[in-house]
Amino acid sequence: MTGVGPTSERQHSSEDDATPPPAVSPAMERANRLNTGNILRSMLPLVVICLVIVGWTTLRQSKDAADPVHEVDPSASVQLAAARAGYDLLVPQGLDDGYRPTSARTDAGNATDGEPVTLEIGYLTPGDEYAGFVVSDDRRATPVAAVLDGADEQGSVDLGGQTWTQSVTERDETALSREDGEVIVVVTGSASDEELETVAAAVRPYSG
Repeated sequence: MTGVGPTSERQHSSEDDATPPPAVSPAMERANRLNTGNILRSMLPLVVICLVIVGWTTLRQSKDAADPVHEVDPSASVQLAAARAGYDLLVPQGLDDGYRPTSARTDAGNATDGEPVTLEIGYLTPGDEYAGFVVSDDRRATPVAAVLDGADEQGSVDLGGQTWTQSVTERDETALSREDGEVIVVVTGSASDEELETVAAAVRPYSG
């Protein structure tokens, strides 16, 4: 005889006691979706941005290493000197791109009415040498005296429609100079005579 009482009760009781699986929270669902592929896809834009930054930085450093020359714009110094000087300022004009200004300074900022004004501009020449230009209405100004004191005059040369005195400085460099009243202009440096003459020939009154 088949017993139905106890067995049926045990089966029914077991079914009633079964606990349903716990509900998955939205947070856990999102965590499950963040598998390796999704993580990699989400990181891809950041990787691309980092690569662009690294590439740009490397390119800039390479360019700086290839051309370490720091050019300057002498216009501010020229304009200040022209505004304060008691004479018609002279500056090199129309030089080609091979003559790159690397320094410019003037003492005009400290000059009061009637005081001397000196302007200096330094160039890197096409031959990778230095050509310095100085104009002042003070023969004893340091940038002038440092070049001409002790210099040995070697004659004269006509450049840009003007006569320049050619000298050899105590540093054994060529110096070209000319005077107009109290104003003296000097071009000198380690550059070749031809390059120094090019700078001197470009000297003209500054018109602003």
